[in-house]
Amino acid sequence: MGQLFGTDGVRGLANRDVTAELALDLSVAAAHVLGTRGVFAGHRPRAVVGRDSRASGEFLAAAVSAGLASAGVDVNNVGVLPTPAVAYLTASTGVDIGVVLSASHNPMPDNGIKFLARGGHKLDDDLEAAIEARIGEDWERPLGGDVGR
Repeated sequence: MGQLFGTDGVRGLANRDVTAELALDLSVAAAHVLGTRGVFAGHRPRAVVGRDSRASGEFLAAAVSAGLASAGVDVNNVGVLPTPAVAYLTASTGVDIGVVLSASHNPMPDNGIKFLARGGHKLDDDLEAAIEARIGEDWERPLGGDVGR
C-alpha cells in the first residue's frame, strides 16, 4: 500500500484530506491503470460510480466522473447505493472500473474513494500502488468524440 491508499481505499476528512482535486487526479490515474483492460477488450472503458448519503459524496462523485470521462471512460453515475450493490453492478454489467464513495463506519464528516476492478473485486496492493504512482502524469488526453460520456 502507498501513502494514499489504506486498507480499503482512500479515506479521510472530506474536503480536507479527500478533496475534489484528489478525486479527479485519482480517477484519471485509475482510468489509465484499470481502463486499459477495456481498450484491449475492444471497447471504450466503462465505469460505474456510486456513493453513500454523505453530503460530500455529491461533489466527490462529480469530480470522479469528470476525471474518468476526461480520460475517455464512459461513466454511469448510479447515485446512492451500498458498496455491495456497486460491486454487483460492476460485475454484472461488465464495466472496467467501479468506484464507491463512502467512508463506511467512519464519522459522517469523513468520506472515502474505493476503486473496484473488473468483476467488482477490491484492488490488490499492486494496482493501488500503480494508480498512486501515476497521479499527476502528463497524459495524452482524448479529444472530441473520444472523451467519455
